[in-house]
Amino acid sequence: MLYYLFEFLEQKFQLPGATLFQFLTFRAALAVIISLAFTLIYGKIIIRFLLKKQIGESVRDLGLAGQRQKSGTPTMGGIIIILGTLIPVLLLAKIDNIYTLLLILTTLSMGAIGLIDDYIKTFKKDKGGLKGRFKIFGQLVLGVMVGAVLYFHPDVTVKEEIRTVETEQFTSIQQQFSAEKKSTLTNIPLFKDNAFDYADLLRWISPDLENYTWLVFIPIVVFIIMAVSNGANLTDGIDGLAAGSSAIMVLVLGIFAWVSGNLIFSDYLNILYIPNVGEVVIFVAAFSGSLIGFLWYNTFPASVFMGDTGSLTIGGIIAVIALIVRKELLIPLLCGIFLIENLSVIIQVAYFKYTRKKTGVGKRIFKMAPLHHHYQKLGQHESKIAARFWIIGILLAVLSIVTLKIR
Repeated sequence: MLYYLFEFLEQKFQLPGATLFQFLTFRAALAVIISLAFTLIYGKIIIRFLLKKQIGESVRDLGLAGQRQKSGTPTMGGIIIILGTLIPVLLLAKIDNIYTLLLILTTLSMGAIGLIDDYIKTFKKDKGGLKGRFKIFGQLVLGVMVGAVLYFHPDVTVKEEIRTVETEQFTSIQQQFSAEKKSTLTNIPLFKDNAFDYADLLRWISPDLENYTWLVFIPIVVFIIMAVSNGANLTDGIDGLAAGSSAIMVLVLGIFAWVSGNLIFSDYLNILYIPNVGEVVIFVAAFSGSLIGFLWYNTFPASVFMGDTGSLTIGGIIAVIALIVRKELLIPLLCGIFLIENLSVIIQVAYFKYTRKKTGVGKRIFKMAPLHHHYQKLGQHESKIAARFWIIGILLAVLSIVTLKIR
């Protein structure tokens, strides 16, 4: 809204300073400030409201240290993250941008699924929350919508770098990229020819099948959104872990969005140039600010829990941003924390079922899953576990950025 207002003031009255809103970096910095201010100031008000309404967490006894003391801590704190993200985005971003609209849709959709789940847990006193099949259905619908938009919408385009032979004559940056085109190309890390086309999955069978690439692309999008959102949900088990880890991942995705939307850096890094993706930086800035602001209240001992309202939303947003900037194949590295949390649960359940079938007695690899609970069972304090996971997250983030040049 402010973007369009100051654009109007500049065109009609040449208002001094109005042109600042044309600069992406200025709007991104302002988005961080607004989101931080909102979450820090109004976050406290929302927490008091949740306490007043007795919207507290009823904790199951898992035999973990300090668990009983958390009973009654306000949940549904993900509302703080959602509002802290959407308000700066609506104020500062170009709302008619397809990527902005897609991220707003993701935020509201995943937030609604998580909110219903938290409502059932809190007010209906059902610790199972929303039935798994309804969660999966909601994520499936969102995944299909996101995949369909990314595949079919005319504004979702890329420009490929055209390899030119060096001559004595000057070759401009524009000449080194193809015209905008619809494509299912994505960047694949650590490979010299770092582009992969999903159409190749069908093209090798028959070139005529290329028009049916959406039958492959959309299910992949659905899987990525489900995997990352559930990974974030599993990671949200101790104070500050999910919010801190997610903030690191999102900041890296913001860097990817910025370089992918910049013609010069796209040329230098030999990655796909994605027109209009720069607006994702505004969303990332607001989202990062809200996560850091929420972390103020969520670090040990937490004053509020994000609940599924926050964790599912965080995972969904991270997945969609990665898909938008064509870095979804980097998710196993960048979102390594989510991956190991997911894998620890899968391995634990699979091994327990296997040993019970073979020997009649189920055995476990970890003392408890997800993985962070395993370390709690070993006697480590949750603040130490969260801090160490953050350190690992930073290492994975650095490695993810390095892949831009290593191939």
